[in-house]
Amino acid sequence: MSTMISSQTDEDFNKAHNKALFNEIQHFLNPDEATLISFSDIKKMLKPKNEVYKGMTVVPINQIVGSEGRYHDFDNRFFPKSMHLKSRWEHIDMAHIQDINLPPISLYELGGLYFVRDGNHRVSVARAKGIEFIDAEVVSLQSEIHLKPGDNLAKMTRQVINYEKRVFYAETSFGDITDYWVLDFSVPGQYDVIYNHILTHKYYINMNKSEEISMETAIRSWFNTVYLPVIHVIDRHHIMRLFKKRTKADMYVWVIKYWDELKQKFNTEIPLDTVADYLTHKYKMSLTRRLKNKIQQILLKKHTENNSEP
Repeated sequence: MSTMISSQTDEDFNKAHNKALFNEIQHFLNPDEATLISFSDIKKMLKPKNEVYKGMTVVPINQIVGSEGRYHDFDNRFFPKSMHLKSRWEHIDMAHIQDINLPPISLYELGGLYFVRDGNHRVSVARAKGIEFIDAEVVSLQSEIHLKPGDNLAKMTRQVINYEKRVFYAETSFGDITDYWVLDFSVPGQYDVIYNHILTHKYYINMNKSEEISMETAIRSWFNTVYLPVIHVIDRHHIMRLFKKRTKADMYVWVIKYWDELKQKFNTEIPLDTVADYLTHKYKMSLTRRLKNKIQQILLKKHTENNSEP
């Protein structure tokens, strides 16, 4: 009997492992689509305010989309990617075959989805066996953003950015004030940066005023005297050609940050056009260096392969 069970668990693991390999091959052009989501990445984006202990509950397995610490070991469907998982995986599988009750897994709930704290192998075996629900002890992290099961990290990131944009535009009336609706970013957290830029701009204007200006006036002033001039420099130097996956608002934040760093480093005012020239030159040099390193790696690999031939 034990030999038969051992043979069955070996076969079950190999099937699950092969599914992970096939999934990886299918998504070799977009590997993120086959990657299990890191809980820390999602937590960093959503910035939950507090935790609530939910206790024991039954959770749909298809809503478990990530892991706190083992996201490199399993693919996005929790199939095992590495052979070093085999022993533990088969031990869990054997318990299922023998109808042995296993302890509940531990999960974080965030954005309406679940992430494994403890029990990654148990989730993996359950998914491989087509089990739809699993007992879990759940800690919920509170967030106003609700994520969609089945989305990869890139789509979740876009969903978070869209939410941040809606909140920023609604709370500041930025679009109504500026008639500019394309303040877009490719990474989360940047609308808070923009809001702080506006507050800083408002502070410096008020230093020379006897009466404090309104937020509406500060937004309009920042947009016309700070943001648009930087965007004009970005356009004039064709910086976006070098960063095709970024937005102009991304580049605004980057240029301003780099400008401040240079002013602090040299302790003097530096023309914005000079900053743009230096930035593009630095990026081109970095790109050339990366291409050179890549070529060297390819040549080294080829040299090693040739020398290893009999």
